[in-house]
Amino acid sequence: MLPNTGKLAGCTIFITGASRGIGKAIALKAAKDGANVVIAAKTTQAHPKLPGTIYTAAEEIKAAGGKALPCVVDVRDEQQINNAVEKAVEKFGGIDILVNNASAISLTNTLETPTKRVDLMMNVNTRGTYLTSKACIPYLKKSKIAHILNLSPPLNLNPLWFKQHCAYTIAKYGMSMCVLGMAEEFKGEIAVNALWPKTAIHTAAMDMLGGSGVERQCRKVDIIADAAYCIFKKPKNFTGNFIIDENILKEEGIKNFDVYAIAPGHPLIPDFFLDEQPDTTKKMESHGAIPELKEETLQPPPKPRSGAVEETFRIVKDCLSDDIVKATQAVYQFELSGEDGGTWFLDLKSKGGNVGYGEPSDRADVVMSMSTDDFVKMFSESLCVS
Repeated sequence: MLPNTGKLAGCTIFITGASRGIGKAIALKAAKDGANVVIAAKTTQAHPKLPGTIYTAAEEIKAAGGKALPCVVDVRDEQQINNAVEKAVEKFGGIDILVNNASAISLTNTLETPTKRVDLMMNVNTRGTYLTSKACIPYLKKSKIAHILNLSPPLNLNPLWFKQHCAYTIAKYGMSMCVLGMAEEFKGEIAVNALWPKTAIHTAAMDMLGGSGVERQCRKVDIIADAAYCIFKKPKNFTGNFIIDENILKEEGIKNFDVYAIAPGHPLIPDFFLDEQPDTTKKMESHGAIPELKEETLQPPPKPRSGAVEETFRIVKDCLSDDIVKATQAVYQFELSGEDGGTWFLDLKSKGGNVGYGEPSDRADVVMSMSTDDFVKMFSESLCVS
């Protein structure tokens, strides 16, 4: 893992959603340098399925060597944001780094996403990021470090990423559009960047979305914390970038990524919004401007042909048992791009389990979008191991 340098000693970092998961991991990494951390989150009492509060996070930050200011902040409430910013400036004298991490997710299609859920995602992800940035910018302008980091993806306009969860994609891309606009607006004053994981990250939210056993296919939150730390060390002219965690860590000389795996050697789930488009996304994954869209980016996934995907599903079907079904109790839908792609399903609710091409007869509990290469690599190995 990436060693600490002490560069963030005395710096003040304002992090939304820092009571658990990725936000807390970034906070603890900075705390090891002796940073001041503002925990701007709304959890004041532990939830049965989502452990951690702003107060428990504060204790961990202090134990790691930093100073902590827990603030009750629902990023949908502009007044709560402004109050927390004022408290941070009063206690620590300013703000050097803002991390917009708070996010809401619902992987549901258009007809199955209630208006209340649409509003939640838009207000937390896009509006919350915008308002928190707006409140912090006057103080960031005075800092020698001056970074805004949004936990949001590259702007990939492949329709595949809109098809199954249009509202979530719009809300999440709103965070990325804040990067695009504010990086240009505050060029030379504040570095504004986005960070996104190459693979699924194990958090409490991932457990709820992916079900039992999903953690073996994830990386630890430490990889995002290390990648964020790399970004904070860079100068203000490093701005407007859509950064993938693994890429920036490779640039730092990290070669062994097994240290970040929950189960080293086990296949990993590729994260949303990343596909294998050599003329587009690879440019996004490096550090630079949004690339020009190529015509092939806008094409729908190809129809299935007999090949590696079909063979993988045959292997998966042979591995199924009542025990696996009882232990999992979930229906998975796969939106695969590339050769042999299309929509496939894995039903681990019906007796004995079932697989096939097309949408499942029952509504999917989890929809995964990935390339056929990643699917074959992950599932041909993982399901027969468990």
